Amino acid sequence: MADHKGRDRLYVMGRSADETRRLQERAKFFEPLTRHLFRDAGISTGMRVLDIGSGNGSPGLVLALLRPELPVTLLEPRQRRWAFLREAARAGGRADIDVRRVRHDAYDGPPARTVTVRALRLSPSDLLSLVEPGGRLLAWGPDAGDQGSEGFTREPPPAATVMSWRRR
Repeated sequence: MADHKGRDRLYVMGRSADETRRLQERAKFFEPLTRHLFRDAGISTGMRVLDIGSGNGSPGLVLALLRPELPVTLLEPRQRRWAFLREAARAGGRADIDVRRVRHDAYDGPPARTVTVRALRLSPSDLLSLVEPGGRLLAWGPDAGDQGSEGFTREPPPAATVMSWRRR
């Protein structure tokens, strides 16, 4: 969808050949590290993944594009970011990604084996109903301690900036 100047409103950086090359080079650079992180986090084939507050697509969209065998649902309540995620999933060859314009507390789908969240001020207990029993919650960002983690057991982090809890 273009604005009055012909620019793509869904992708603010534009779609020049130079920008596309730059993004592809960054993706190649970060792909091995990202694959390693997701493997260490225990995300394996067939696990349903639910990403809360997907925003720019990290980590949920990245995981979905790197692991096409995983069923992934992205939750993003903000219209512009939701539209971006839908287009990015389609452009990445993953039109099967379930991109929903909804907050975590209004999600009516099934709980997931792995729930990811990045840079949101939610406690693990706020997300309890979204994680299957025995499933895992992965949170990217500063360590907030164990406050509000009723129903979960803290696990060793798969990376320095990722906290991990297992639902009891």
